[in-house]
Amino acid sequence: MQVNIPEAQNCLSSLIIAAEQGEEVLIARNGLPIAKIIKYAPPKVMPPGAWKGRVAYADNWDSPTTNAEIELLFTSDHAPVA
Repeated sequence: MQVNIPEAQNCLSSLIIAAEQGEEVLIARNGLPIAKIIKYAPPKVMPPGAWKGRVAYADNWDSPTTNAEIELLFTSDHAPVA
């Protein structure tokens, strides 16, 4: 559904109900969509440790060499040469 701003101002409650029911509501200015009202979906957050055993990583991920390379990424003006 698409409505212009003045109509949206007058019937915001019904537009929110439509969004709650899964309808996408476009708010337009002079017929051009500028905003969208959609049903809120809470972010899916995995509990701590959910990736344990699922991701392989290098044995040297916390070595002094690796840490120095990472520090250079944040402190130097130039990208490292591979």
